[in-house]
Amino acid sequence: METPFPPFDPEGRPRPRLGGSIGKVPIRVLLPNLVTLLALCSGLTAVRLAIEERIELALAAIVFAAILDGVDGRLARALKGTSRFGAELDSLADFVNFGCVPALMLYFWGLKEVGSFGWIAALAYAICAALRLARFNVMLDDPNKPPFAGDYFTGIPAPAGAITVLLPVYLELIGLPHGRVSALIALVYCLAIAFLMISTVPAWSGKTLGRRVRRDMVLPLFVAVAIYFALLASYPWIVLSVCTILYLALLPVSTVRYRRQMKAWKAERAAAASAGPDVLPS
Repeated sequence: METPFPPFDPEGRPRPRLGGSIGKVPIRVLLPNLVTLLALCSGLTAVRLAIEERIELALAAIVFAAILDGVDGRLARALKGTSRFGAELDSLADFVNFGCVPALMLYFWGLKEVGSFGWIAALAYAICAALRLARFNVMLDDPNKPPFAGDYFTGIPAPAGAITVLLPVYLELIGLPHGRVSALIALVYCLAIAFLMISTVPAWSGKTLGRRVRRDMVLPLFVAVAIYFALLASYPWIVLSVCTILYLALLPVSTVRYRRQMKAWKAERAAAASAGPDVLPS
């Protein structure tokens, strides 16, 4: 009998099968999946809260789901508990949490005020989130991508898309007026974020940031993180609005940096190719 959690190494190396004819699943494999399920519960609860017009709690639930999404993968790698089941579960949870849930929240918040056009915008966002996640899963196996490509996402990732697409809601909670005009602006903005998710815009991932921290920077880092979360708890909508605007403003910077690295990499390969096939860079 096959176990639902077959061993999986992201680098493709073979790993030993679990012992016994039925197999026992280690706790270290289960823990990341439990975190993923907790994120899924948080995202689905956000829908209920949005229907009940408790929009602040709904936003807190989706932010919590985004935080858990950042934890489960790192937890799986730290515990060496990655599995194909976990990878599929994480992808499905991301579609629900960062595709369906934000679309429904925006619709209940204000897109419904512009009728069918609001629903079409919400639908387009959810579809783009699904396409973006499908493309991400396929591109994981691309052997021809340059070595620095792992520092970038192709298009903005689904969790970032979910946090940024809710900017109109943050701005209303800060004090901006809400009406049909703001709903129309939110509709256009929703479609723009949907396009950014399926675009080829290189968005810096930050995956390599923080793998190694200088000793003299450890304590300042702790203080900075503590201050950030204190500000997020005290002024959540202002902090989320500022972070969203900064993230979108830095996308052109990320694009320019990526193109420079790509140009340098291609020049290096061309120079190596002219010198001989045995000296091609990896």
